[in-house]
Amino acid sequence: MHPPNARFLLEFLLPQFKSEHAVTAKIFRAVPPEGRDYRASPKAMSAFELVRHIAICDLWFLDAIVNGVFDEGTAPPAELTACQALADWYEENVAARFVQMEQLTDADLARKIDYIGLRNDPAVAYLNIAIRHMVHHRGQLSAYLRGMGARVPAIYVESGDEPYPDERGGGAPPPAF
Repeated sequence: MHPPNARFLLEFLLPQFKSEHAVTAKIFRAVPPEGRDYRASPKAMSAFELVRHIAICDLWFLDAIVNGVFDEGTAPPAELTACQALADWYEENVAARFVQMEQLTDADLARKIDYIGLRNDPAVAYLNIAIRHMVHHRGQLSAYLRGMGARVPAIYVESGDEPYPDERGGGAPPPAF
């Protein structure tokens, strides 16, 4: 990949990651304290395990892009045992990576990074994989919310619990598809 193309991809993908990250933090915060151990099935991760997995992996991908290597990753402090506390940690740490990513050179973004022996892509390409990974697992977590009796926040437009506000502050009807 030519370095100017890598810059283009960063300028295209980073705003998407930022937008998805904000929604993901909102979903983390929607998990009530009593829903922390909820699992959709015995084989599934608990809500807390899923929040922790998403947070760690998002930082793992961002750190790899910044540092040029997939290493052990950054784990949250052990004392963070609530989804809301993890959401705060997640937002703070991802925001710091955004600043670092914006300071990367075009050559940094275009350099190839080995992904655990499975891929060897330009650094910026992992931003796309990170977005897909985040959204995939966030979908799992959002599906848990109803099962644990929690309200489901709007993700893109509205949800059954959070209508999309119209200009007057009320909810708009859903689009007719």
